[in-house]
Amino acid sequence: MTDRSSTPPLRAVRIAANCPTCGKPGATGYRPFCSKRCADIDLGRWLKEGYRVPTDEGPGEEEPGSGRGPTGQES
Repeated sequence: MTDRSSTPPLRAVRIAANCPTCGKPGATGYRPFCSKRCADIDLGRWLKEGYRVPTDEGPGEEEPGSGRGPTGQES
């Protein structure tokens, strides 16, 4: 067996993240963004549905057996 008391405890290392919008170093008050402007740009992209997950489904397709129509209403 090894003596665990002789090895120093592990410490988490924080890596400084860059702003996902412009690539500058992130600011503490707006983390992970560098400024309020970049945070607002990202929020605007979310609200305009600029971020999407690619799928093989077409528009209006639903999961089989869900019992819901294309509008989300019960059939």
